[in-house]
Amino acid sequence: MTMVWRWAVGGIAVTLLVAAAVVVSGDDEQETAALPEPPAAIAAPAALPEPPQASEATREEKRFRRYDRDRNASVSREEYLRARRQSFDRFDTDGNGVLSFAEYAVKQNARFDDADADRSGELVAAEFEKTRTVRAAKSKAECSCAD
Repeated sequence: MTMVWRWAVGGIAVTLLVAAAVVVSGDDEQETAALPEPPAAIAAPAALPEPPQASEATREEKRFRRYDRDRNASVSREEYLRARRQSFDRFDTDGNGVLSFAEYAVKQNARFDDADADRSGELVAAEFEKTRTVRAAKSKAECSCAD
């Protein structure tokens, strides 16, 4: 008997919910008025100009053009190694064509000299702390997503 009462109360509740939904949705239709037609000038926007065409050059074509300094459609060994030669020449401070460890580690040597406040040739803990590399924190707004 209690099972019948549950079904009856459930049926009445569903009927009341459906009736309430019909009443509420019927009120919305009366409040909504038809919008006026937009003026003719706004309805038809002027034709937009064609966007500029993107270059067809691929990433490798652009890289090839950067290396081909004399623009003869080929990259010689000298052109290919030019960036490496410039980088090497920056480190080869005495210009002898041989890179010593001191020349290679010039930035680290300068960092050591800056930190060695008492010029003892050794770093105590407080001086050593000055050699720490401080990296800028990335903000969450920056995205490093791959395209």
